[in-house]
Parts: sequence; C-alpha cells; structure tokens
Amino acid sequence: MRQPKGTLVADGELATLTFRRTYRHRIEHVWEAISTPEGLRGWLMATTATLEPRMGGRIEMVSGPAQFHSAGTILTWDPPRVLEYEWNVEPVPVMPEGEHAIFRWDLTADGEVTHVIVTYRRLTLQTSRGFLPGAHVLLDRFEAQLDGAALPAFQPRFEELRAEYPEWSHAPAAGE
Repeated sequence: MRQPKGTLVADGELATLTFRRTYRHRIEHVWEAISTPEGLRGWLMATTATLEPRMGGRIEMVSGPAQFHSAGTILTWDPPRVLEYEWNVEPVPVMPEGEHAIFRWDLTADGEVTHVIVTYRRLTLQTSRGFLPGAHVLLDRFEAQLDGAALPAFQPRFEELRAEYPEWSHAPAAGE
C-alpha cells in the first residue's frame, strides 16, 4: 500500500517530523518490530541494538545506512501502544553538532490493522533535510519487513523520495 509522505515543521534551528502510517498487521507484530533487537535488525539496519524494556531503560544502537551510534533513555514504555526514547548521536561530519532528538511511536489497534504515528522531535533543521526522505525509506522497509517482502534498497529509494520532498530534502545552496 502506498503510504503518505511525512511532514516537517521547523521551529528555529530545530524541526519535528511526523509520519502517519497504517499497517495490515496486528499491533503486537508491529510492536515487536520496533521494540526488540531482532525486529530492528532488518528494516532499521541495526547491526547492534540494546533495549532495556522499561521506562528509564537504556536504548543504544548502531543503525541506519550510515551506521550512526545512538544512545539514550526510554522515556515512555507502554507496550504495545507507545515507545518514546532519546536519540543522541555524537558529532560526526554529516551532523557536526550531533543530535539530541526524541523519537516516538504511537500505535493504535483497529482489529487486524495498526495505525501508527511516528514523531521525530528536536532534530536539527540541517539533519532533518535528509532525515525526512531517509525516515520515509526506513518506514517503507519497515512495512516490507512486516509483510515478509524483500526490503527496498536504501539509497535508490532515498534518491526517488528526495524528489517527493523537494522543499526539505536538499540543503540550501550558499547564499540562499
């Protein structure tokens, strides 16, 4: 099923990204894919993932196409409805200031269907430009994993989606 685009709301130098998705899977299946190391390995490309399944627990992973090392605290653990955690990344060349964002998953069951709102808050505006199409690709991979289908290759799908997010997915040229 073709899923809707995400939105970006800028607030100074920070941004909030929001994606609304519907998956034809039971909420427990969706929860497992976001809250276990096994679930994160495929769609999120997590080579390592540690989650202490409780509020205040530690979450740490190396994930995504760039294999960023992130660490933080689980802020909300309400299985199988809400998972919210810090996404802290130390400075790296593509994120010169690092990141100290909050990721949140809200799941709502509707029989055999799960409605999901994914919110990424407090991302730097610079990072959010590539993160918007990148997160879209990861959510496409998430859906494919839930469906038991082949996961789309990240980079080709990212390039396709950059064209769908023209106002945000390209860094401004010097002087803009």
